[in-house]
Amino acid sequence: MSLGGGGGGQMEELQEQLEAIDAEIEALEGEIEEVREEKREADEAIDAIERLESGDTVQVPLGGGAYVRAEIQDIDELIVELGGGYAAERDRDGAVDSLDARKDALDDRIEEIRDEIGELEEESDELEDRARQLQQQQMQQLQQQMQGQGGPQPGGEDDDA
Repeated sequence: MSLGGGGGGQMEELQEQLEAIDAEIEALEGEIEEVREEKREADEAIDAIERLESGDTVQVPLGGGAYVRAEIQDIDELIVELGGGYAAERDRDGAVDSLDARKDALDDRIEEIRDEIGELEEESDELEDRARQLQQQQMQQLQQQMQGQGGPQPGGEDDDA
């Protein structure tokens, strides 16, 4: 929302606060997209774990865009990241369970972020209301000043002269 008009410092301060809130909301929306991408990756991993069998050939990323073909020796020997830099060996069902738990945690994080966005939007609405009130007060003051200049002034010229 653009807040024009001559409000001086208060109006500028409200505008800055609104811009900061908008930037924070945008950053949180970006975080939601990152979490959704992480969830998609977990879904893809679950799909692969459920489809693959021992003896299947896969391409394993080495980094830097390089891959190597490898044969899965035992599908029940999977390494799954646990978080915090830790990983554990799991069988097929355990790996799927770990990934499902991660997806649940990611869903919880998305809800937390959405709640934060909701709180920021409420704060933004309150600031916009204050800005409108400030604009109305300024308009009323301006109108009163203009009315005061246009009519006869108290203590002006004396008719009896």
